[in-house]
Amino acid sequence: MAEKKLVKVCGMTDGNNIRDVESLGADFIGFIFYPKSPRRVKTLPSYLPSSAKRVGVFVNVPAEEILVQDIRYHFDYIQLHGNESPEFCREVRNYGLKVIKAFSIADRSDIARVKDYSEVCDYFVFDTKTALVGGSGNTFDWSILEDYRENVPFLLSGGLSLQNIGQIKEFSHERLAGYDLNSRFEIEPGIKDISRLKLFIETINEQN
Repeated sequence: MAEKKLVKVCGMTDGNNIRDVESLGADFIGFIFYPKSPRRVKTLPSYLPSSAKRVGVFVNVPAEEILVQDIRYHFDYIQLHGNESPEFCREVRNYGLKVIKAFSIADRSDIARVKDYSEVCDYFVFDTKTALVGGSGNTFDWSILEDYRENVPFLLSGGLSLQNIGQIKEFSHERLAGYDLNSRFEIEPGIKDISRLKLFIETINEQN
């Protein structure tokens, strides 16, 4: 039997919506602290996940800023979505936090640079390279990931939706751990469509 894939739902802001997403069986729930994101969490939600892992998403901020938010949110993972160095990832890890490092992928050269992070991260996220920082709703050429040979498991991101779930299920890689869902599953920025997420989670784990 194929191993169940993890599902991370990112960019959540509302307590009731978070509770509903967690009840679907989401494994990770992400909170974005990037000021330019329309999904930025501005106030502490009325509910924080108790079974799903809490992920704080940051872009090029000092470690102190991450630690301030960790006091409030009690993160399980920190996702670094900017130009953070391997040394910075190690520093965050040394605070007792697990690290997810996101990489924007456009061509095979983008895969080559992840090697330097293999000893200091727990997961990678491979997202579409755009002028924005994540959340573009666009896919990239997943065949590029054939060049990925590191041991760190990764989440596939960028334009995942019900419309391309067939291609998502067809894509395989020995280090593919799961999927990072965001903009294609929203009613509005920061509020997720529960029915669409439910269908995705049920479908992605069906046996072919």
